Amino acid sequence: MASGRICVVLAGLLASLACGPAATTAMAQPYVPPHGHVFAGLSGGTSVLPYERMVAKHPPVFEDYTTWGTSTAWLASPDSSFRSRLGLEISTGTGYAKPGVISPEGIALGRSDGFLTALNANLAHSGRIVYVRIMGEMNGYWNAYSAFSPDGQRRGAQNSPHFFVQAWRRAVLILRGGPVIGIDRRLRALGLAPVRGVPRARHLPRPKVAFLWVPQDAGSPPIAANAPAVYWPGGEYVDWVGTDFYASYANFGLLDRFYAEFAGKPFVLSEWALYGADDPGFVRALFAWVRTHRRVRMLDYYQGFTRASPANLARYPRSRAALARALHSRRFLAYPPEYAHAHHRRTPPGPPPRPPKPGLPPGPAPGAPQGPAPGGAPPLLCVTPLVCVPTL
Repeated sequence: MASGRICVVLAGLLASLACGPAATTAMAQPYVPPHGHVFAGLSGGTSVLPYERMVAKHPPVFEDYTTWGTSTAWLASPDSSFRSRLGLEISTGTGYAKPGVISPEGIALGRSDGFLTALNANLAHSGRIVYVRIMGEMNGYWNAYSAFSPDGQRRGAQNSPHFFVQAWRRAVLILRGGPVIGIDRRLRALGLAPVRGVPRARHLPRPKVAFLWVPQDAGSPPIAANAPAVYWPGGEYVDWVGTDFYASYANFGLLDRFYAEFAGKPFVLSEWALYGADDPGFVRALFAWVRTHRRVRMLDYYQGFTRASPANLARYPRSRAALARALHSRRFLAYPPEYAHAHHRRTPPGPPPRPPKPGLPPGPAPGAPQGPAPGGAPPLLCVTPLVCVPTL
C-alpha cells in the first residue's frame, strides 16, 4: 500500500510539472550572445549611425521606449535592413511624475489583455528577437507604477509590489504565447482571471522574446519595503536580471551586491551613460567591471533623444575614445548572429523601427541617484515628458 501511494504521488508530481512552472521555464529563451561574447548595444534616440561612427562599431541591440496601451503595429515589421535585435521598455507612465495609463493591479486583473495579445502577435509577426523590459526601475518613486512616494508613503493597493509581481507574471505568460487553455491554467494557479477576449481553443503565437527584470540596485526611497527583491516575480518569469548605471552615481559597491544577490541569470546594464562630465575613468572602470563579472552579457549605452541630451556621447571626446578602445575587443560583437553575414553588411543599416511618436524614458533624468542621494542631495528631475500618447 505504501509503495502504491508513493507511485500515485510521484505520478501526480510529474503531471503537475508537465503543465506547471517547469514547462514554462523550458519554453523561455534568454537569447544571450554566443559564448564568450557580449552585446554592447544602444538605448534611446532614433538612429544608430551617429553612435556607430563615434565608436566604430555597430550596436547589436537597440532599445526603444513605448507606453502601455499604444499601438504595437510598428513592431510587426520583419525588415532585415535594421541589423540589430530590438529592446523594448514598456512603461505605464506618459512622463516623469505623470499618472500611469493603467495600474499594476489593472494589468494583473486583465484590463490590458488586448494590448498584450496584440503585442504578442506583432512581435511574433516580425520574426525578430526582442528583449522586453517591463516597467523598469519599478522601485524608483518617479515611475507611475512605483509602490512608494519619495517620503516612503504607500501609493495604495493598486500599486503594491504584490500587484506588480502579478502584473509581470500575467504579461510574461501572455507574451510568451502558447495554447490559451494552458495560459489560463497558469493564471488560475496564480489566483488570476483567464485571458480576456481570446477563446480558450486558440493558440497565441510564440515570439522570440526574452524578459529583462531591471530594478534600481537600491530603492528610491531606500527602505526595506522598496528593495529590489520585493518586486521579484520568480525565476520562471525572468530571463535576464539587470539594472541601470550612470556615471553621475557610479556606486560599484551597490552594483556588486545587486549582482551577487540575483545570481543564475544573464546580467544586463539596460542603460548606462556619461552624464555631465567627460569621464574616461568611468568608462574604463565600467568595462573592467564587465570583464570580471562574467554573467554580464549585454550593456546598452543610453544616448538620449536629442543632441542637447547630457548623455549624448558627442559631448565627451575623451570618454568616447575610451569607449571606442574598449569596444575594439572581439568580445563585443558588432552584429547578432542572424545579421552577421556579409550580405547584411554591404549597405548602411536601416533605421530602427519607431513607435507611433518618439518616446523618451519614463524615469528621471539619467544621473538621478540609483539609491540614496549622496550627501542628502535631492535627485535630479526629468522635465521632458514622454510624447507617445496612449490610445486605450
